[in-house]
Amino acid sequence: MAVKRLYEGMFLVDSALAAADWHGTLALVENILKRADAEIVVMRKWDERRLAYDIEHKSRGTYILVYFKADTQRIGGIEKDVQLNEKIMRVLILTTEGRPQEVIDRDIAGLPRPEPVPEPEPAAPARRPAAIGVGEEEGAEPEMASEAGSEEP
Repeated sequence: MAVKRLYEGMFLVDSALAAADWHGTLALVENILKRADAEIVVMRKWDERRLAYDIEHKSRGTYILVYFKADTQRIGGIEKDVQLNEKIMRVLILTTEGRPQEVIDRDIAGLPRPEPVPEPEPAAPARRPAAIGVGEEEGAEPEMASEAGSEEP
């Protein structure tokens, strides 16, 4: 038996469809994952948002966040099932390897992510003194070039 890894899946569905039949929408996602022998850890509504551009003539979408364990070789089948399904507009499946465990635990628990602490602004570089011209001494006033036509006798 292959080792199942933890994945994060974001499924995008039409907001009108999700509002009309929320349990049916969740069952649709669940069935796709079960066909791939995936074990669902948590599935919940992530957010409903206006889309940056229309997808299939829809301007709003509902995102469903799913953490599931599946065999690596079955992920392609899940993505293909989504492409063949007319009710799911998009899907993004990412492995959780490399993500901090506390971030994964917060997502699974449904807790909001902490606000990032802004880094302090770097200090402005110190101003360097103006370069001293050749033949000038420090602190001396630079000589002004004489204007054309006004020569001194």
